[in-house]
Amino acid sequence: MNKWIGISVGAVVGISHIGMIGLLATRSSFPRLDLPVSEYTSYSVRAGKDGYAINYRANDPLIMGVRKNVNRPAGFLGLGRSKTNYEEQYTMDGSRHLQNGDGSPKISAARIECIKAAGGGESTGKIVGGSIGAAVGTSGLASVPYVGWVLAGAATMLGMEQGAEIGGQMAMDFAGCEDVIDNVEDIR
Repeated sequence: MNKWIGISVGAVVGISHIGMIGLLATRSSFPRLDLPVSEYTSYSVRAGKDGYAINYRANDPLIMGVRKNVNRPAGFLGLGRSKTNYEEQYTMDGSRHLQNGDGSPKISAARIECIKAAGGGESTGKIVGGSIGAAVGTSGLASVPYVGWVLAGAATMLGMEQGAEIGGQMAMDFAGCEDVIDNVEDIR
């Protein structure tokens, strides 16, 4: 009977030692921290035997920015190129991505004027481009046997498309919309 008591006590002491070694091996000297982490947070922890220090920023970076390099047609009938560089800085609670804070998108007066200018310019440009395309189509392309009428129509349509694009861009340039809208595609 003494033999079984000795084996039992030895097994309990052995298992408790193995458990204690496991606890000591997996124990961390750092405290458990539940910091809220998102794409706009940053933190650093300095820890040592005497304690720890935490530097936590919930809104980092404080100022964000966007840089754009825009190449667009410029000059007479849009034959030249204009390079414009924009740089915008904003904060996380700015109207750039929260749309004025109440969730409803609102358009500024300058943007409305630019949209009107682009629409008017596209309309006028389409008329002018269509007339130029029709003049080219009827002067030479319409005389091609069997497919002349198709080529004349294609020249007119191509002139209308190019005229609308150039006219919209020219109207936006004259209205001073370089920093409000990047190109005609932004308003569509």
